[in-house]
Amino acid sequence: ASPRAEKMAAATGRAAGAAPAGYTALAVKFAERQRSPHCLLVKEHQVREGADTAYPPRRTLFVLNVPPYCGPDSLSRLFSRCGRVQSVDICDKPGPGEKRDKLASKFFDHKTVKGFRVAYVVFRKPAGVQAAKALSQEGPLLISTESHPVKTGISKWIASYEASIVDPKELKAEVDAYMQDYDKKMAEEEAKAAKEEGVPDEEGWVKVTRKGRKPGLPRTEAANLRVLEKEKQKRARKELLNFYAWQHRESKREHIAQLRKKFEEDKQRIALMRAQRKFRPY
Repeated sequence: ASPRAEKMAAATGRAAGAAPAGYTALAVKFAERQRSPHCLLVKEHQVREGADTAYPPRRTLFVLNVPPYCGPDSLSRLFSRCGRVQSVDICDKPGPGEKRDKLASKFFDHKTVKGFRVAYVVFRKPAGVQAAKALSQEGPLLISTESHPVKTGISKWIASYEASIVDPKELKAEVDAYMQDYDKKMAEEEAKAAKEEGVPDEEGWVKVTRKGRKPGLPRTEAANLRVLEKEKQKRARKELLNFYAWQHRESKREHIAQLRKKFEEDKQRIALMRAQRKFRPY
């Protein structure tokens, strides 16, 4: 089913106790004292034939309308009576469920999903999916029991705070493992680029890699000293250019001062000639 259809089915399931077409409604309650049950909408998860997915067909139960207080442990306990549960994955919305190479990080990229969610329950055997659908004929299932209580209130806040404290050794181990994988990946890419350098493809094009005529500057002390020396020479040239500009401005000012002085001298000479009546402009 498409994500849009799954959302419409979830909205329909919340509004009424009846299950939409293709879904089975399972009544659950948070605890025994709760009067009104909550409906989980379940069906067999179906994927396209040949698709590489983390949720295998015929063994995966798709669950809609999962309440916020119902976690993976609670779902695993609810459906364990139907058969051995292999994994439980709770998501914000339906997705393709592509196969993941490794588990998500415990410290990084951790996203807390809020509100009603969807879940994928994977059983060891296909019979678990059919047995889970048959739970609709039983009474409401309890999420929080005396043997397996769901933490609420202050106890939940304390547990969340304790879980937020990071263990330095585990964090260092995860960072070291990530850096080892990164270094290995970069070494493979460099080896592949060196192998493909200068080799034309089927159409005769040659792929240009980073290791060309101007490779990247090596991070060595000698290279850093050369860069610093070039920067020093640039600053010296800039200061020299500023000096020439200042000298040019000073020469202009001197030239203007000489013109004014000559103008004043000419004015005095003309006044003297007028006084002597020897001025004949025409």
